[in-house]
Amino acid sequence: MALKAAQSSLPPNSGKPGLKRSLSFWDLLIYGMVFMVPIAPFGIYGVVAQGSNGMVALAYLIGMAGMIFTAFSYARMSEAFPIAGSVYAYAQRGINESVGFIAGWLILLDYVFIPSLLYLVSAAALSDVVPQVPMLVWVVAFIAINTLINILGIEFTAKANKIIVVIELIILAIFITVGVLAIVKGVNGAEFNIKPLYDESKFSMSVVMGAVSIAVLSFLGFDGISTLAEESKEGSKAIGKACVYALLTVGILFIIQTWVAALIWPDYETFKNPDVAFYQVAEVVGGPWLKMLTLLATVFSWGIANALVAQAAISRILYSMARDRKLPVFLAKIHPKYNTPYTSTIVIAVISIIVTFFFSSQLDKLASVVNFGALSSFLFLHLSVINYYMGKQKSRDYVRHLILPLIGFIIIGYVWFNLDPLSKQLGFSWLGIGILYLLFLKIKKRDMSLDIE
Repeated sequence: MALKAAQSSLPPNSGKPGLKRSLSFWDLLIYGMVFMVPIAPFGIYGVVAQGSNGMVALAYLIGMAGMIFTAFSYARMSEAFPIAGSVYAYAQRGINESVGFIAGWLILLDYVFIPSLLYLVSAAALSDVVPQVPMLVWVVAFIAINTLINILGIEFTAKANKIIVVIELIILAIFITVGVLAIVKGVNGAEFNIKPLYDESKFSMSVVMGAVSIAVLSFLGFDGISTLAEESKEGSKAIGKACVYALLTVGILFIIQTWVAALIWPDYETFKNPDVAFYQVAEVVGGPWLKMLTLLATVFSWGIANALVAQAAISRILYSMARDRKLPVFLAKIHPKYNTPYTSTIVIAVISIIVTFFFSSQLDKLASVVNFGALSSFLFLHLSVINYYMGKQKSRDYVRHLILPLIGFIIIGYVWFNLDPLSKQLGFSWLGIGILYLLFLKIKKRDMSLDIE
């Protein structure tokens, strides 16, 4: 049975040049951490704090709990199908071809737009520091740097990731250390308590879950590890293991840093601007230098680090779908020297420029689209685990192949239900376009079959 599954999961055209297997488990782990960004809460802290009535650490804890079950499902499917394509490949083989396309179409909504979101957030912050330089200039610079690094090869990207994650962790350690010392000294009335995790007087599950639907944006990225399945030199188990470990590591860091920030500035309603609230907290505990350090760290980690791995992930999904003739075949071209999907990488760069131009003043709408695509595709992932293992493989491992993915489906479904109406409107519009395109592909395939006959 295992041999059969392995054979069926081999990528098509396996006789042709493919992606280079050069990534270790540690490379995959760091890739996931960089994609999620260990300091991601810096950029959205104020919004999550106000949305959760100050229980920002609880929002991230619930988000991590929900995502860990999704990581388990990624692990199960990457073991069965160690190929590039992420949710697209898993749903296609775990359920059927049409469902796989829809799942892939939805994850495209996440991956295609998230680099643009990252570029805009970073460019806006830099424009505030250096107003003389237009935002579009920063965006083009970020895109050019990331595109070049990704074309040069996944090994080059992996080396860059290691440097980036070390820098982020150092800056985070500085903030936490200075923050804890400030709490000990009682700066700004700070004192140690559990209110950021649970405040009985302000607790409301519906309110907290609304904040979770925003906080979950920080966790998006661990799933990108699965797109590197064909570049892992340690086999499929390394993919699933890296997904789980990256999620747990970064999730714990999210909880610690937001807990410290909430203790230092307990009155979350007094932020002058929620979008830059974390930098206000940093200035209180460390002065202008710490504010500038955390701000520039956010710019660098979002605009370069996170966007770099996001572009790498989506280029491989486009490569996988094009290889299966679900997208134009030129997207499946591999660079003859660097063994990277360079045409897909360039296409994502062009799309990012276009999207940032149209959404330059509508970050909320762009974020809504990203969340809808990610959470919807995760729902298909959990169903794929259940259908493939329990239905097709007749597994009797009810814990790993039924109970865990079912719990993940319920939690992600509840978070999805609490998305704002705009997310669903834009998301369902994208889904409608995908369904029409799928029908077009089926009609085209049927016509080609008739021509052959």
